[in-house]
Amino acid sequence: MYNNQKTSRKALAGVSFTLGPGLYGLLGPNGAGKSTMMNIITGNLDATSGKVLWNGKNVLRMGREFRRVLGYMPQQQNLYDSFTGRRFLLYIAALKEIPRSDAALQVQRVAELVHLSSELEKRLAAYSGGMKQRLLAAAALLGEPQILIMDEPTAGLDPKERVRLRQVLAQLAHDRIIIVATHVVSDVEHVASEILLLKEGQLVDQASPAALIEKYAPGGTLEDVYLTIFGEDEA
Repeated sequence: MYNNQKTSRKALAGVSFTLGPGLYGLLGPNGAGKSTMMNIITGNLDATSGKVLWNGKNVLRMGREFRRVLGYMPQQQNLYDSFTGRRFLLYIAALKEIPRSDAALQVQRVAELVHLSSELEKRLAAYSGGMKQRLLAAAALLGEPQILIMDEPTAGLDPKERVRLRQVLAQLAHDRIIIVATHVVSDVEHVASEILLLKEGQLVDQASPAALIEKYAPGGTLEDVYLTIFGEDEA
């Protein structure tokens, strides 16, 4: 369950899992509860029952301590069109309380990771949808977060940039937790340590891509697993 000021409805039920360093794909059709789960983990929504723990601590009680280890890329975010890309990232760095002495270097580093360093002096009004998406990914990476949560991060990216972002996330996942919520199987099929399958607010299964294929679609692909569990209408 979750509550906000306007609604109260059962969006997740009986969802429980434990994660260590690695890249986790959260797969499910639209309306499965992926964004709700992301918002609960990040503290943007209050759950009426259950809790999220980080190193044994309730994240809702950790406050700024948890925010310092968290990087979050929402599915949608309003941007300031008058800002340049660099100014926006420096603004996010300030919100994350990154020291000024480190902020400029971090901004340059994350921009390079998402292949946006040559566009930092442009105003956001001139950014394409894909460039804005990469900018949000860079913002999430500021502060070297130990938990990185990304909601549909490849939406609007061209095929080359989708592959580049997947490769960056796979490299970063060696020493941190990365959760990628998506309904696009190819975003996580070859880079995820484990896949979490979410359907109608319930966690159907959690395992490596190979284990899921063996269980649900022997000799097939993760796409076949998706079709088996969610149906062709949701592919």
